[in-house]
Amino acid sequence: MKPVITFIGVVFALATSLAAQPAQSQGRGQRPPADPRNAGGGNCVNNPYNCVDTPNPLAPPDTVWMEDMTWMDVRDAVKAGKTTVIISTGGIEPNGPWLALGKHNFVLRTNCDAIARKLGNALCAPIVPFVPEGSIEPRSSHMLTVGTISLEEATFEALLTDIARSYRMHGFETIILIGDSGGNQQGMKAVAEKLNAQWNAKPAVVHIPEYYAYNTVAKLLVDLGVTTADAKTDNLHDDPGIALNMFMTDPNSIRWQQRVKAGKATIDGVSLADKAKNLELGRKIVDMRATNTVAAIKKALAERRK
Repeated sequence: MKPVITFIGVVFALATSLAAQPAQSQGRGQRPPADPRNAGGGNCVNNPYNCVDTPNPLAPPDTVWMEDMTWMDVRDAVKAGKTTVIISTGGIEPNGPWLALGKHNFVLRTNCDAIARKLGNALCAPIVPFVPEGSIEPRSSHMLTVGTISLEEATFEALLTDIARSYRMHGFETIILIGDSGGNQQGMKAVAEKLNAQWNAKPAVVHIPEYYAYNTVAKLLVDLGVTTADAKTDNLHDDPGIALNMFMTDPNSIRWQQRVKAGKATIDGVSLADKAKNLELGRKIVDMRATNTVAAIKKALAERRK
């Protein structure tokens, strides 16, 4: 009988000892409530730079891209009135022999920047590179080409929804959705409608289909005398307008140097060999798309206020 009594005594002593230990040693789910001052990925009590209201020790960078900012930069920008966030969607898809798979993402890197700066009160979320590109199994559309990444429509909408929810929790008052590819438009529209209904448009979630108006780029190049309305094409998933837009972000994204060296720096009969001319035309394309998009955003928001 004595061994049994001894065992019970040991168990009782162990239970008493565990009960007396701090809650944090009993597993993650039993830690004390977090200090509401905590920010920056650490504990405020351990370092003042982990406190939500500590002044930023550095001057903010000249950028509208949140991924290039610190949390203090974003916090201060929102407090200063930058309460609009632009969520842009691109893609990973085949674009002929010259353009990188991330074509739409290269375009958005320059265009979202221009749009946000023209608005004056906006920041750019990291570009969403993964979008519907066709059926995965069996393969269809762009999924027929190696390198493509595709999402199911439901996955895409769930991803956008969680991104928007995150920015809502951080105090953004307007959430703008723009997409640089045709397959992105329906999902963004659906997410905007769903979230506006759920949140009573607080914040407002606005899909801007006018951004994806590549016909305006084609018209601009005709008006500038770069192309003609009946110009013969190379029948590639590529054209002068998008190549010039990509060039503004990174000439290597259209393999510019290699193509010039190989005598292949043309698309649809338009030469891309002159770097200075490319930059001049690219700036005009970006400025037009940004101007049109900003006008569409302001119009959409004004209509909501009526």
